[in-house]
Amino acid sequence: MAPQPPSAMSGGSNSISGSGSNPTIVLTNSLMTKLKPSRIFKSSVDPPPEPKGTPPPNYRPPPPRHITGITFDDRGDTLVTAGEDETFRLYSCKGGKPIKTLHSKKYGVHLPRFTHKSTAILHASTKEDDSIRYHSLHDNKYLSYFKGHRGKVTSLEVSPIDDGFMSGSEDKTVRLWDLRMGLGGMCRGLLNLPTVEPVVAYDSGGLVFAVGVNGFQRILLYDQANYDKAPFLTITLDDPTLTQISYPPRPIYITSLAFSSNGKYLLAGSSGDAHYVLDAFQGTLLGKLEGHVGLERRGMDERRGIECGRGISGEDVSWTPDSKYVVGGSLDGKVCVWDVQNLGDANADAGGVGMPPGGVMKKIQPLVKLEGHPGPARCVKFNPRLAMMCTAGAELAFWLPDTSGDPEEIAKDLLSGKRNVSKLPMGPPPV
Repeated sequence: MAPQPPSAMSGGSNSISGSGSNPTIVLTNSLMTKLKPSRIFKSSVDPPPEPKGTPPPNYRPPPPRHITGITFDDRGDTLVTAGEDETFRLYSCKGGKPIKTLHSKKYGVHLPRFTHKSTAILHASTKEDDSIRYHSLHDNKYLSYFKGHRGKVTSLEVSPIDDGFMSGSEDKTVRLWDLRMGLGGMCRGLLNLPTVEPVVAYDSGGLVFAVGVNGFQRILLYDQANYDKAPFLTITLDDPTLTQISYPPRPIYITSLAFSSNGKYLLAGSSGDAHYVLDAFQGTLLGKLEGHVGLERRGMDERRGIECGRGISGEDVSWTPDSKYVVGGSLDGKVCVWDVQNLGDANADAGGVGMPPGGVMKKIQPLVKLEGHPGPARCVKFNPRLAMMCTAGAELAFWLPDTSGDPEEIAKDLLSGKRNVSKLPMGPPPV
């Protein structure tokens, strides 16, 4: 039987605190450094079909298929993955086992997102058209579809407080929708942008949403109730340290945006070798997360292109639910954990909440680089309710903190009298 992730009733240093509908997992540095894969699902995505007959002499086999998106339900009990094999698969987080496999051969599946029902998801299409589809996992049928985009949907997020959701597309638009609009429902809001592949995100209260505009390195913050007005804050994502690498500096290509659960920070993920943490109120750049290899390429043997692109990034970096850590994948197969608890220390001398103009941006190296995921982890997310992490690429892995204890620490505690010998687990009797 697979090991169970610590639940809300477990208590201790990795329990869930808080009240209401948004509890928070409290994790410590020691637990984050001890995360280990508990289950690895090697058959999480079907391999590409074999060529019929004898392949030509210059035949190169296609690259392995990957999982392109993952999503947890609100309770953290179920995980859904979407793969390049045009399937979406359900997994039990507590049981650590697959539940069922569903196919979408006609439309394809990308960017799966749970609604506030654990039996229904939204997902983007990769074939046929560019509609967003509302799918029942219980009945395996489509409940509704949302038409309007005339380009591939590259960003999709569900409101944390109601049945609204938002999408960004290659057609240079961001559309706001409502699940209650019914079959073939039209969008209730439209934003026209000057560039393709906008990135969208809601804040934890559902009152504000952010739009990342690539090509201009801008992040626009809108009031949800007045989205038809101009953004109330425009953030320029400018990293002066990039001039030390090349001049002119290579632009930052934003692939994901995520607000922290406490509402203080905004995480801007990029396809390059750095992610950025900004002050969500003032828009100032607080921290630069380094130490990983960006997912702009599909493999380490590929060369970077002249122009920046999304590559296979987009879901490779995210917050832990307590807003203390950021977890992210790397092209070299490592899973990085960054400790961002002390971002405010850089601003203590200034006496303000956000870093003042011209202030020093913190460069943050990973607290630990976890090993155990086979290949690059292009999807990395922490469970919203349980102390477990999920990584996905060519394979799917569930991670749990190893709470067995370090032998050296146990020996030191025994010598100092802090640990009782009678409470240690007993081994097998001697022969």
